Amino acid sequence: MTAATDERDVTDVPEDLLDADGARIESTSSLGVFATLRRGIEISPEIARGIWVTLGLASLAAAGRVVVPLAVQQTIDVGILADDGPDAGRVALLASLAAGALVLAGLCAALVNVRLFRAAEAGLATLRVKAFRHVHNLSTLTQNTERRGALVSRVTNDVDTVSLFVQWGGIMLLVSALQIVVATGLMIVYSPVLTAVVWIAFVPMFLVIRYGQKYVNRAYTLVRERVGAMLGAISEAVVGAETVRAYGVSERTGRRIGDAVEDTRSAQARSQVLVAATFSSGVLISNLVLSIVVVVGTLLGVGGGLTAGQLVAFLFLVQLFTGPVQMATEILNELQNAVAGWRRVIAVIDTPVQVAEKPDAVTQERGPARVTLRDVRFSYPHGPEVLHGVTLDLPPRTKVAVVGQTGSGKTTIAKLVTRLMDPTSGAVELDGVDLRDLTFASLRERIVLVPQEGFLFDGTVLANVAYGLRDSAGSRVPDGSAASAASATGPAAEPAEVSPATRAAVERAFVELGLSDWVADLPDGLDTEVGQRGEALSAGERQLVAIARAYLAQPDLLVLDEATSAVDPATEVRIARALDSLTAGRSTITIAHRLSTAEASDLVVVVDEGHVAEVGPHDELAAADGIYARMHASWISQTR
Repeated sequence: MTAATDERDVTDVPEDLLDADGARIESTSSLGVFATLRRGIEISPEIARGIWVTLGLASLAAAGRVVVPLAVQQTIDVGILADDGPDAGRVALLASLAAGALVLAGLCAALVNVRLFRAAEAGLATLRVKAFRHVHNLSTLTQNTERRGALVSRVTNDVDTVSLFVQWGGIMLLVSALQIVVATGLMIVYSPVLTAVVWIAFVPMFLVIRYGQKYVNRAYTLVRERVGAMLGAISEAVVGAETVRAYGVSERTGRRIGDAVEDTRSAQARSQVLVAATFSSGVLISNLVLSIVVVVGTLLGVGGGLTAGQLVAFLFLVQLFTGPVQMATEILNELQNAVAGWRRVIAVIDTPVQVAEKPDAVTQERGPARVTLRDVRFSYPHGPEVLHGVTLDLPPRTKVAVVGQTGSGKTTIAKLVTRLMDPTSGAVELDGVDLRDLTFASLRERIVLVPQEGFLFDGTVLANVAYGLRDSAGSRVPDGSAASAASATGPAAEPAEVSPATRAAVERAFVELGLSDWVADLPDGLDTEVGQRGEALSAGERQLVAIARAYLAQPDLLVLDEATSAVDPATEVRIARALDSLTAGRSTITIAHRLSTAEASDLVVVVDEGHVAEVGPHDELAAADGIYARMHASWISQTR
């Protein structure tokens, strides 16, 4: 059982991203590097929180690194080469001051690390949550434009690439940039000429790096796409392992996964070749610059322009300058990798929400549910129209069976009634109110969908059924306590202790549905583990759990995708008995695959090629010379 809509929170969705037709999840965002960073911080403002304090500490840490060159210069010129001979006391004093400054700089650097780490974790946690919630906000059609494994990769793997850069590269980039600035300032004080030599030598490299980063960015973007595709192929093969074995296509599936792995390896290799080339160019130029400074500095020293201490100090400063420059090439490459991952996450978050809650949506009172479709038309994205002006008025507390050939449009009607999709034109109304004008909380409370294959979460039978319960605010309460309703994005693991009220409610539900004997036969009763996706239970048993879950939700309108089409006779009897209890006294719309369901309904709706061809009680339609009569006669002949 699932609610008519997923848990949706669209309060953070911009107006221009609502109700867009044919939305699809793009493979990556088209934003530039700086625009990506700005958008990323906009989504996760915690990353930049307290940044000015962090910059101040980073400045102190960077300034502390130039203490050594200053101490060396003073020690040589004033201590060792003093006019009156070496001054041991001055040397000791300078060494002590330098040690103290280095300790202070180290503390500042540690604080910078802690602050950036905390800010990064807080920001990336927000990014993960927003991306995950937005995936749930997206309509089923939009979600289906991306493979599930690749979609999960964006929320997990791609965010991890951002995390790695922000926590490591961000710190290094910040400290390195400040270190270059401080080192340059002090070099100018010692020798403007040598400073010019250093910068002139590095300017070409900066230009080359800037040009090369475009290629690195493309390479990393391809890597992120290939990783997503690989995870999608692997997850699909794992979920479909039984089908793969049953049809003997293990070798073909293995080749598909092997190709995806090879594509990923190839993309990774190409990106690392570019990274190695840019890093090696930085090392080469740094060594050349150091050699040039030694030669030019020696000539200046011979000419009286530099003291010995100043020349040695300048060489230290060059090392402080070239070190971050070399590191910057690697950091920039990591930045491109992070930006590529960030873009893919942003592409998810910026995907338009097709089925959204209006700002002025209203809450509807509970009661008998009348469903009305007014001239409803619907087209799937980039496809032909599948419903052509459907008009229906389904009275409250009526059992309605929707029948028709495969592809006639009956499932589409069910999705529109539960607002998993919105009509292209026309309106679907609940008690005279357009579903688009209702809050999702009201829809979840009044409408429940039981699909043909009930999805179960990893946990016990008790935990899965308890998701049908609600607290006073209308939220799902897995263990019957308000504390457990804190997460509205989806089920968590079952709490270690389940409240007695919850257990009693679940037990009562099984008794009233006539399923207490089935529960008693389970290995651990209500505490039986269902496994991932409910795989420890049979298809029919999973459906029994889903029916019990829907029973606890107590909806006004129940939409069923007939649950007895693929189960054994004994389980079919149990399901039929449970459904009788579930549907008693409430409005029910059943997508009927068996005409026995239509025979037991109050009203039959016949859908034919996107049109409502016939509406009426079973007896009247079976007696008439129409589509339903022919379908029923054919079904009767096959069952004899």
